[in-house]
Amino acid sequence: MKKIFITGSAGQLGQALIKLFKSRYEIISTSRSTYNKTDYFLDITDPILTKDLIATISPDIIINLAALTDVDLCEKKPELANSINFHGVQNLVNSFNGPIIHLSTDYVFDGAKGQYSEEDAANPINEYGRTKLEGEQYLAKNSNDSLIIRTNVLYDYASNFNASFLNWIVHSLNDEKVINVVDDQINNPTWTMSLAIVIDRAIQTELNGFIHWGDADWISRYEFALKIAESFNLKKDLIEPIKTAELKQTALRPLKGGLSTIYAEKILNLEPPKIEHCLNQLKK
Repeated sequence: MKKIFITGSAGQLGQALIKLFKSRYEIISTSRSTYNKTDYFLDITDPILTKDLIATISPDIIINLAALTDVDLCEKKPELANSINFHGVQNLVNSFNGPIIHLSTDYVFDGAKGQYSEEDAANPINEYGRTKLEGEQYLAKNSNDSLIIRTNVLYDYASNFNASFLNWIVHSLNDEKVINVVDDQINNPTWTMSLAIVIDRAIQTELNGFIHWGDADWISRYEFALKIAESFNLKKDLIEPIKTAELKQTALRPLKGGLSTIYAEKILNLEPPKIEHCLNQLKK
């Protein structure tokens, strides 16, 4: 049974992986979060702690989910973003000579055209995208056995996920709050369990290099919010469209984002699910 070492495992994707993997692999969960219980505390920006813990555990594979994903915070504190999204990856690579599965983002692209393929040139327009790209590049250059998976707009539903778009929509509409959702940012929102299945298949096939994964629907955040409201039988008229520019956010956002999954579908023999199917599964 393979020993899988997961960083940042307290988040949405980490919990989905643990749920899917618990009967298939030996899981070592790590996080620097104090709110959710994991097997070990780990701050990947600490090179000594990272090296010592990996040496102690001696895993077969590392799945790196640890990242600073708050886009505006990355813009305000670029050194912090760099320490986690770039130097954290360096520390993992320098502490482990086995395969690393690293999660990245469509924010490495500028959002000029959308549905980006693995062959498209990266061109980040904010610090989050820039630091995630640097982490990718270091891993790709220094670890031939590793895999970089770019994804976008991950969602799940659980009470302890503060950063969940789905949670925010459902809780706000349950409270009958009027909410503004951007209608000019387009992606293909991705259920964490859909991505967990991709990661599992990648482990089984010992895949390396780059792949992109997002679910089947390429839609705006506003359209996604409407689908959530419809699925959960909530009031759609409480959702109002707004343009990204009106939010006056600190960091620029790629508008036409999202990822083409043609290569991943072929090599992994998987088909991305529709949003309605994912939301119905979550409701169960």
